[in-house]
Amino acid sequence: MSPERTRTVTWNDPALTAAAAQGRTGLAFLGAILEGIAPPAPIQAILGFELVAAEDGVARFRLVPGEHHLNPMAGVHGGVACTLLDSAMSSAVMTTLDENTGYVTADIMVHLTRPITTKTGPITAEGRVVHRGNRVATAEGRLTDVEGRVLAHATTTCVLVERTVRSS
Repeated sequence: MSPERTRTVTWNDPALTAAAAQGRTGLAFLGAILEGIAPPAPIQAILGFELVAAEDGVARFRLVPGEHHLNPMAGVHGGVACTLLDSAMSSAVMTTLDENTGYVTADIMVHLTRPITTKTGPITAEGRVVHRGNRVATAEGRLTDVEGRVLAHATTTCVLVERTVRSS
């Protein structure tokens, strides 16, 4: 057996992230994360992915798969792909929201189409809004490698809700 690996992860207090969203539209909030003004969500630190772009109706996240993402079959766990796609699609919805509206993911459907390994290299999840109503929004997402090959694709439904101040 090979020696154990260690991974140390540091993240910001989630209350700081939630506070940074107050008074900002969804797009402005994501812009603050991109500019380093607001801290990213803790899940980004835990899995090691970053927001790389946000514009009206679109959001992108990037991850370089590592051994800490692997399942017992030496592939990146499907939950990692699902988390990236959920983040991209729901953030795409977030870009359309005013400073008083939030969202919750109601459902997500993910199709894994190619294996992802540590040799895949950087992968990008892009989410795009398909429909934005008053109470429900839908989005689609694609997870691709640097050559543009689709590794997974997904759809989601988000329920739009009044934002509430959350504490940790």
